[in-house]
Amino acid sequence: MLRCGLRQAMRPLGRRSLAVAAGESDVVEISLPESSFEGYMLEVPELKYETTKGTLLQMYKDMIIVRRMEMACDALYKAKKIRGFCHLSVGQEAIAVGIENAITKRDSIITSYRCHGHTYMRGAPVRNVLSELMGRRSGVSYGKGGSMHMYAPGFYGGNGIVGAQVPLGAGLAFAHQYKNEDACSFTLYGDGASNQGQVFESFNMAKLWNLPVVFCCENNKYGMGTSAARSSAMTEYFKRGQYIPGLKVNGMDILAVYQASKFAKDWCVSGNGPLVLEYETYRYGGHSMSDPGTTYRTRDEIQHMRSKNDPIAGLKMHLLQLGIATEDEVKAYDKAARKYVDEQVELADQDPAPEAKMSILFEDVYVKGTETETLRGRIKEDTWDFKKNGFAFRD
Repeated sequence: MLRCGLRQAMRPLGRRSLAVAAGESDVVEISLPESSFEGYMLEVPELKYETTKGTLLQMYKDMIIVRRMEMACDALYKAKKIRGFCHLSVGQEAIAVGIENAITKRDSIITSYRCHGHTYMRGAPVRNVLSELMGRRSGVSYGKGGSMHMYAPGFYGGNGIVGAQVPLGAGLAFAHQYKNEDACSFTLYGDGASNQGQVFESFNMAKLWNLPVVFCCENNKYGMGTSAARSSAMTEYFKRGQYIPGLKVNGMDILAVYQASKFAKDWCVSGNGPLVLEYETYRYGGHSMSDPGTTYRTRDEIQHMRSKNDPIAGLKMHLLQLGIATEDEVKAYDKAARKYVDEQVELADQDPAPEAKMSILFEDVYVKGTETETLRGRIKEDTWDFKKNGFAFRD
């Protein structure tokens, strides 16, 4: 069951029934505040644009699913069913959802370890995301990767090494260019990774080769316990490209994220080369589950962001104001999302762990059918024979 499984599970309240109730093809005009964008070496996107009621409803449903999924991760971690590293994106849902609704499946996405929402939005079912977190065989990486190493069609992780995904994202853009595809690469990294040398090396190569890559800095104000101002001499990350145009976006407003992401995609596929986007956002929780998130910022600050800038509450307000949904309908969507995620949690929790056999360790090293005869181990006795499906020099 792919992402469309949600739409099937929520069919009485889902996207297709909304086409009848709200008129999915009905066009609405969005007017963004002037503070939505700030440009560097370019004209900012139009503050007024048209979209459909169906698109706005779908983005709302996507965001509440991502948040419910992340809240489920929080509970499973505290129940010790998820172990190891776990980085949640509660508060940042507008970015993954806004990007996905603005681009096509031909485009590539790659990000860092705060990746659960992107994995779901690229098509992985909630069940398989949670199974991966719990180390189950049915996980998106067969239970081998956990929170930081998730993949889906057109989604290249989930990368645990800080900033390492940025040159990989430039490589994805090179592939799009080389194959003459009408597509681009959205390469996401955090403000904490923005000072990595490989980020600037990637900027240089992307500009030299005019690659269709959107370098997206998710600036959630804090790295691992450190505010942006303490770690970066220059916190205007959208200007970091120097010779690459940049755009700062209100990442807490999904309507701004959606418009900026469409603009960025059009910019890159039109032959303008790379673009640096800064999504100014905020995470409500700590850097990871092991970080309480309150030692370097105040509870009042967190509460202010939750009450005044929440992306889900913001879109809900627009749905009500535009007459796209009633208060009762929104409550019904929320209830259906909660029920759906609860069901997915139960299914994931019932999924089996991998068998305790050595052959699992050697899976996925090569694409099936392209394996070498053997894979050398640390010592001769550890050499693996793919045809034998066992150790080459052991009985």
